[in-house]
Amino acid sequence: MILYLHFGDPQPEPVYRRLLDMVGEFTPVAQALPPDAALADVSGSTRYFDRDAAGLAGLIRMRAAALHGLDVTVGIGPNPLLARLAAHRGEPGAVRTVPDDPEAVTRFLAGLPASALPGVGPATARTLASYGLRTADRIAATPLLTLQRILGAASGRELRDRAAGIDPSRVTAGAPPRTVDAEHRFAQDESDAVRREAALTHLTEQLGARLRDERQTCRVLTLTVQYADRTGQASITRSRTLPEATAHTPQLRATAHALHGALALQRARVRSLALRASDLGDAAAASRQLTFGPDDDRARRIEAAADRARARFGAGAVRPASTAGMR
Repeated sequence: MILYLHFGDPQPEPVYRRLLDMVGEFTPVAQALPPDAALADVSGSTRYFDRDAAGLAGLIRMRAAALHGLDVTVGIGPNPLLARLAAHRGEPGAVRTVPDDPEAVTRFLAGLPASALPGVGPATARTLASYGLRTADRIAATPLLTLQRILGAASGRELRDRAAGIDPSRVTAGAPPRTVDAEHRFAQDESDAVRREAALTHLTEQLGARLRDERQTCRVLTLTVQYADRTGQASITRSRTLPEATAHTPQLRATAHALHGALALQRARVRSLALRASDLGDAAAASRQLTFGPDDDRARRIEAAADRARARFGAGAVRPASTAGMR
């Protein structure tokens, strides 16, 4: 069985590594999903610890609470997809299990909103809803050719498999990649999208400058939005792989704003925004896609001049006008 462990808020890298080490005490097959989750295959651990998967999940939750003060949510399922869906279907701070039984999987997926399936964002959910496909069971019952006409061949097949609880992926053991993080916490819950976008611009300036200072590039950018709702506080995390490894702030900024826009938060009251650059690599080894026209080269020269000014006069010496007053 597979455990999907959600640690709540995005964790600082040292804390996240300690959490992974703790999970590693129960199984060597643990996969990092930074900044706030991990997968663990405990199929070979139940006999050793003389406990089933739920019992091991309970031990991990107790250990995380005692050592780090975290109320970990654990989803258990026969594959990573179902374990993840189980973790997110309900209130935080619990252990939820999807048995390894076809009928139990069907019952679990019945009524599950399409938007809960990985890869279904607001735009895809609206497209599916226009065809009456609002839940996983309706999608799973739809002929494959119909879904492929709506979403395309590969996306239609992938979505139908997910809606049926099919996931051929396996847990891949390994340490988390080194990451670079930046966070902005608003003085009060922020519902103004313009102010949120200004904060994102500021965060990408920070990330880009730190990456370039360390001679690094990133391939993956992750946005975590922490917001207030009627039950108190919740968060949502989305990632995107960049077309090329980069530390160029305009590319990071465009990706961050695209992630934010895709969430369609509208009037949501946002408490904080966090960006994480991962899949880092040596800048000297990174290839750069050629562009036609002087704009990109000019932007990079300006960026290099700004980096020199920051190195000499401090991190706040140069910044976009829209981010004035932010720290």
